[in-house]
Amino acid sequence: MKPKACSARLLTSLLLLNQAGLWVWAQEPQLRIVIVEGEGAINNIKQRVNREPIVQVEDENRRPVAGAAIVFALPNQGPSGVFPNGSTTLTTITDSQGRASAVGIRPNNQAGQLQIRVTASFQGQAASAVITQTNVSGAGSSAGLSTGAKVLIVVAVASAAVAGGVIAATRGGGGTTPTAPATPATVITPGTPTVGGPR
Repeated sequence: MKPKACSARLLTSLLLLNQAGLWVWAQEPQLRIVIVEGEGAINNIKQRVNREPIVQVEDENRRPVAGAAIVFALPNQGPSGVFPNGSTTLTTITDSQGRASAVGIRPNNQAGQLQIRVTASFQGQAASAVITQTNVSGAGSSAGLSTGAKVLIVVAVASAAVAGGVIAATRGGGGTTPTAPATPATVITPGTPTVGGPR
């Protein structure tokens, strides 16, 4: 009698554990976050302008998930910013297309790379992603080149123009001394570099 009771309890325990295991397996996160806009964006900290991050939440079949809770979180220190509410976090809900955006981020005054952490939750499931952006100072830097690189480009263009002028003057003259042009051929301006020709 006792062996049958023990085996019945063991069988019941195994069935319960198996059911619990299946339940845990079925509850694994199936959400995913797709970054639609904002990855790699350059934020001008002097003008307090940034590119709005937009994400889309999808289920395991890549269908949009409407009504998912989204939290955008900016770093608490270093290159960062604040949302319109003055906080470093913003909570919102995905629309009918499964999309949510972090509107109105104002970058702080520290240049460098920042990571916006995004978490999504829906009916007990969760997903996370990171959007990487860069805070820079000045409009000239927003084109993706550093100031030093732009200066090198301007100097190279100016040098090529001068060299071309000297070659043209020495080949075209019949033994006469080349003269400088009446107007400057190259203009170098600090800030956003520009190169102009004779006027």
